[in-house]
Amino acid sequence: MKKLKIKTGDTVRIVAGDHKGTEGKVVKVDVAKNKAIVEGANMVSKHEKPSAKNPQGGIIKKEAPIHISNLALIDSKSGETTRVGYEMRDGVKVRVSRKSNEVI
Repeated sequence: MKKLKIKTGDTVRIVAGDHKGTEGKVVKVDVAKNKAIVEGANMVSKHEKPSAKNPQGGIIKKEAPIHISNLALIDSKSGETTRVGYEMRDGVKVRVSRKSNEVI
């Protein structure tokens, strides 16, 4: 499995596609497909049959996965997009913001 630089819980900005500029929190990451689901972004309509969980059925809105290459991590300090690097600090490997050099 390939290691991705975006993890669940990160705040990201969509940098390409129909939802360009939208910001949100990463809900789920699919490492095998290189995709992530961002809260409130890339909403699609899905037709659902009635079930025990949803007795009414009908059309529901839900988030669809977005490719990792279309996402950029937002630096919590400056609020700008940043790339991710890795460094050893105090004997521990940590993710580091390339712009501010702060631990993510």
